[in-house]
Amino acid sequence: MKIALIAHDGKKADMVHFLSGFKDELLKKDIQLVATGTTGSHIERAGFEVQKLLSGPLGGDAQIAAMAAQKELDIVIFFRDPLDKHPHEPDVQMLMRICDVYNIPLATNPAAADMFFKYLTLLRQK
Repeated sequence: MKIALIAHDGKKADMVHFLSGFKDELLKKDIQLVATGTTGSHIERAGFEVQKLLSGPLGGDAQIAAMAAQKELDIVIFFRDPLDKHPHEPDVQMLMRICDVYNIPLATNPAAADMFFKYLTLLRQK
């Protein structure tokens, strides 16, 4: 399973905190994490192994969208900051559209991501 992780600057700490709650599950060898560059650096410092792509504004969002279009991702977790402006908003919209086109589950906040991860944990216990 490959999970893509992205977080706007104001949400990076939230992403690390969220992932820490599922650390045992995410450290299993059959789960691969991929993230945009800066988000990936934060995740890596928290003790996770993660494939880091470009920073979001430099094309990381587009790289993750390309992976989604090629059906290389199982889930995308993107903690967006809806109260701030982002110069790469067209890339964000494109990523969300690609997830919809290719039917890739997309969580844009911790509550939705929590439901995804709890469901995955239940599936693994069976």
